[in-house]
Amino acid sequence: MTETGSPRRTPNRGDNVALALIAACHPGPTAAVTTLSVILAIAIGLSPLRIVGVGAAILAGQLAIGWSNDWLDARRDVEAGRTDKPVVTGAVAVSTVRTAFIVAALAVIPLSFALGADAAAASIVLTASGLSYNLWLKKTQYSWLPYAVSFGLLPLVVTFAATPPAVAAWWVVATGSLLGLAAHFANVLPDLEDDRAAGVNGLPHRVGRVGSGLFAFGSLLLASVMVTFGGMMMPAAGAAPGTPSRSSDAAVAAGATPGLLGLLGFAIGLVIAAFGVWLVLTRPPSRLLFQLIIASALIDVVLLALSGSHLLA
Repeated sequence: MTETGSPRRTPNRGDNVALALIAACHPGPTAAVTTLSVILAIAIGLSPLRIVGVGAAILAGQLAIGWSNDWLDARRDVEAGRTDKPVVTGAVAVSTVRTAFIVAALAVIPLSFALGADAAAASIVLTASGLSYNLWLKKTQYSWLPYAVSFGLLPLVVTFAATPPAVAAWWVVATGSLLGLAAHFANVLPDLEDDRAAGVNGLPHRVGRVGSGLFAFGSLLLASVMVTFGGMMMPAAGAAPGTPSRSSDAAVAAGATPGLLGLLGFAIGLVIAAFGVWLVLTRPPSRLLFQLIIASALIDVVLLALSGSHLLA
């Protein structure tokens, strides 16, 4: 007798379960979000140990979110013929993915508290928000909310991990939320029809293919605007005693007014957004749209890193 929501398959002998588990955790987004957190941690001058701690806490949360997605959607993925999913091909048992999710979710708690109470609260809420999408919200008009909340909290996890804890600038949090919205709308585009057939009716499904695509790349462009010009909206953070070391004066200046690298990054973001809109209007939706969002997000975070102390409120 199979468990609820799992395919009637068992792993093939000889399959590498470890590799299958990696594939089931949504490795692209997991690696990208973890990398973003590490870049931000380096940017505000956290110690090497704190940088590793931030990366570990975020990685555990992303693994929990990814594995819970493949566990909860196992039966739907089988019915949709998703042969890109390890639980569908039988490379790994659904029960194994569920166990991996539980281990990762439990690991989030001590890893987060190792960064301090403030960072722990932000990290745990970030993970819980992502899990709420898989459990329920993905089927509702509020499917966008977990992405906006989780991506918006990401920079706060990093800045709260400082000694003493610091608050990220509002425009940095807004940039994270905008990137999250862009990722959500772009990520579901290739699966809109299969999702509808399975009863998933999130906001992108209600808006439609073209509307979702335009919203995704519009959010991406607005995030690039925030990154490029956000540092001009507030003064540099003060250097209070005990504050972790900041970036160089040149980097701080780059955060205050967009320099050559900032303008170049903005130009690349503009090109990516324009190319994404062109793809939405002229081509069937594909995973390339989500990959463009991730590429632009990485560029934006590198530019955020050059903003130095302007990342802090």
